[in-house]
Amino acid sequence: MKTNDLISAVWPGRPYPRGAHWDGEGVNFALFSQHATKVELCIFDEKGRHERHRITLRERTDDVWHCYLPEARPGLAYGYRVHGPYKPEEGHRFNPHKLLIDPYAKDLVGQLRWGDALYGYTVGSKREDLSFDRRDSAPLMPKGRVLEPAFTWGDDRRPQVSWQDMVIYEMHVRGFTMTHPDVPPQLRGTYAGLGCAPVVDYLRRLGVTTVELLPVHSFINDRNLAEQGLQNYWGYNTLCYFAPEMRYSASQKVKEFKTMVKTLHSAGIEVILDVVYNHSCEGNQMGPTLSMRGVDNASYYITSADRRRYYDDFTGCGNTVNLEHPRALQLVMDSLRYWVEEMHVDGFRFDLAAALARESGKVENLGGFFDAIRQDPTLNGVKLIAEPWDLGHGGYRVGNFPYGFAEWNDRYRDGVRAYWKGDGGTLGEFAQRLTGSQDLYGWSGRHPNSSINFVTAHDGFTLNDLVSYNEKHNEANGEDNRDGNNHNLSWNCGVEGPTDDPAILALRARQMRNLLATLLLSQGVPMLLAGDERGHTQGGNNNVYCQDNERAWLSWSDDAEREALTTFVQRVIALRRAHPTFRRRGFFVGRPPEGSDIKDVCWLRPDGQEMTPEDWNNGEARALAMLVSGLGITDCGPRGEVVRDDDFLLLFSAHHDDLDFTLPSAGGPWHLLIDTATGALPPDEGETRAVALPAWTEPVYRLQSRSFVLMSRAARAAAAGASAEAAA
Repeated sequence: MKTNDLISAVWPGRPYPRGAHWDGEGVNFALFSQHATKVELCIFDEKGRHERHRITLRERTDDVWHCYLPEARPGLAYGYRVHGPYKPEEGHRFNPHKLLIDPYAKDLVGQLRWGDALYGYTVGSKREDLSFDRRDSAPLMPKGRVLEPAFTWGDDRRPQVSWQDMVIYEMHVRGFTMTHPDVPPQLRGTYAGLGCAPVVDYLRRLGVTTVELLPVHSFINDRNLAEQGLQNYWGYNTLCYFAPEMRYSASQKVKEFKTMVKTLHSAGIEVILDVVYNHSCEGNQMGPTLSMRGVDNASYYITSADRRRYYDDFTGCGNTVNLEHPRALQLVMDSLRYWVEEMHVDGFRFDLAAALARESGKVENLGGFFDAIRQDPTLNGVKLIAEPWDLGHGGYRVGNFPYGFAEWNDRYRDGVRAYWKGDGGTLGEFAQRLTGSQDLYGWSGRHPNSSINFVTAHDGFTLNDLVSYNEKHNEANGEDNRDGNNHNLSWNCGVEGPTDDPAILALRARQMRNLLATLLLSQGVPMLLAGDERGHTQGGNNNVYCQDNERAWLSWSDDAEREALTTFVQRVIALRRAHPTFRRRGFFVGRPPEGSDIKDVCWLRPDGQEMTPEDWNNGEARALAMLVSGLGITDCGPRGEVVRDDDFLLLFSAHHDDLDFTLPSAGGPWHLLIDTATGALPPDEGETRAVALPAWTEPVYRLQSRSFVLMSRAARAAAAGASAEAAA
């Protein structure tokens, strides 16, 4: 239907639902703006290039402006012009010359093109509050598009993987498949590409249960990047919280995202979204007017109490969304529910989540945002993960988020990195992180699964680069290597960057295996950065946010080293899945469980003696053993019952020399499962446990420098229990 035919009737419509809602007969439009004096709905041709009509919204209910077009249909392109005071000193930045994206738009057509007309003030003026730009921004703006939501989900069901069974795989939709040889070229870098059979099969074989996608909400490229010929690759620059990013869509249709989710679900893989509700792409007071700034700046953003032309920036991105305002909070909650109910995602990782908890400038653990989620029947049943910090005062909140939220645990990252780097005085911290970070989560009644353990993430070095570079090398970003984190706790193993030295290459490969085995066998939820299992390198760049190219894209070329590392990760994940010892729901208590004659966890020196306080405080110590009982593991059976597993012995040495470890002798022979120095691996998942792992008969194990060993044995019942059983 042509847009010229749409305006034969305009009905009052309803204030809810927000956005443009197709009900099968027509489209209801509803936009919140508390301080506006007039709102115009602008109708464009189907490609969003030419404005055909402006409709003044005459109905206003509880600060929601609304109308209903009985002849409108899905595919219609639209935007808003909002009138009101232009008084930045009072927090108001209305400018009807600027076309605005509906904050509730579920689909967008067209791309933003940078130009000075996008700004509400005249670019070049010294004070944006002393000028007012009258140029029309519509030719430069993408437009909202009315969505036809129908999709055949069939019997799609969320995998609902238990927290203790999860293995998270953090990945970028575009970068993961851009060079994949088995993905059709036209689908590479898209949702459809991620749903291709070869990709899904790879994820299943690897053993991951949950993919965590970097931002897929629609976002824009920063102007400074566009002018340098760079791209915002990561996507932490959100334009709209409902519309999926179309640069990742081969079909340019929203249903492509839904198809991807359905395909991953059918393979038993969950989909978690990295979401950015803490700020928007409109930046600070000198930024463009694209959506919420022009709709109602004073309601949607936190402005400084004494100088309201400025923003309280707790995010480092120029602004902070004001979740103290009920309509801004409603926007976020409606978006979260939409992605769960309509797009079938399984959970969220909240970027800079501390900013979402700020009330009157302070972080409040039980603030309105948390209260809203915890009482919501839709959201309190999905996975919720916090990045538990922001850039404001008091914003570092690791261990302080409320029950129901897991957290990215950077204490785990730093503790594990520092230990394997060989830093002194790290044994106690290392042991705390291995056992689920009880010091961070136990005090509030939370569990080991509150800790999302990671060694690397998108923000920072890849695993390969962590063991190959002492310093960051971000020159390609155009910021003279000033960007990115300087505190990397990395070690290049003797040479900075690429080398042909076989000894250094072997040490780097061993260090990667050490870090991966530690991550996958720690208590808590492991998160693996996509490509680490393949030795992906970014050439020492630890901030590839603007590198939409081969530097950031995963390489799928095969060689013996990559295949060996991938096989190692597959085997260790399978081992974790097979043994509840590594997936406990509760913390260790340091005493024997019922039916056992050894503590649930016992820490040993290399000479086999139990660690003393002096040993823990020995800054020269680099090695220890962890003996774990396989008895009395609670709440890990299919019905939450107590289960029995093998005993395990984990030997760690970050020492530069080989060391002899005296093995616990009581309880039967040990069997070697992993040795990161010799390449010993646990059996393939298809092999039976009876495929005999030879017993280690020597009382001492020679652990090579900077290596990890895992051994197992059948768990032994306590002597009294064994005697009673024999008598019976």
